Amino acid sequence: MLELVEQNKDTEKKILSQLRKPQSFEKGFRLLVQTYQERLYWHARQLVNVHDDADEVLQNTFIKVYRGIKNFRGEAQLYTWMYRITTNEALTFLKKKKRRATVGLDNEKSGLIERLEADKYFDGDRATILLQEALKQLPEKQRQVFVFRYYDELSYNEISEIVGTSVGGLKASYHHAVKKIEVYVRANID
Repeated sequence: MLELVEQNKDTEKKILSQLRKPQSFEKGFRLLVQTYQERLYWHARQLVNVHDDADEVLQNTFIKVYRGIKNFRGEAQLYTWMYRITTNEALTFLKKKKRRATVGLDNEKSGLIERLEADKYFDGDRATILLQEALKQLPEKQRQVFVFRYYDELSYNEISEIVGTSVGGLKASYHHAVKKIEVYVRANID
């Protein structure tokens, strides 16, 4: 694990070094995209649920990163800074989508399941559907913390950097999210 952390730090240093030089900026940005694209995609996917929506969020994220990387001060790790941008882009996307939607809440929930089942990347697992339904029931903060911990396997310190909440508050949010998910799954399992 320590080797992986050191390897990530070395990769970040290499990327930032290239990004800070005009002659290697484009090469550095391509390396940044190659290094973080998959992790950021899956993070966005967990927040927006649908492949095409996650792609749109990811594209918007990289546009913001491209425009803002020169202002990156290095106070946080590069990937936590990009996770924060991805999270904000996903939340903005969901808010815009919700405003455009004219269907009721029940139709929206069944629409999510229909989109999941129609998604070529979805394997049709009933447990996955139940988990996604349970996640939709959670308050936004609890859902974010659960996604960061469960899917992205981030530490509470890393999540704290991304969302700006204390580690203790994050632990409480995660605990409440897990309990609510357990209750939902037990009540809805066939």
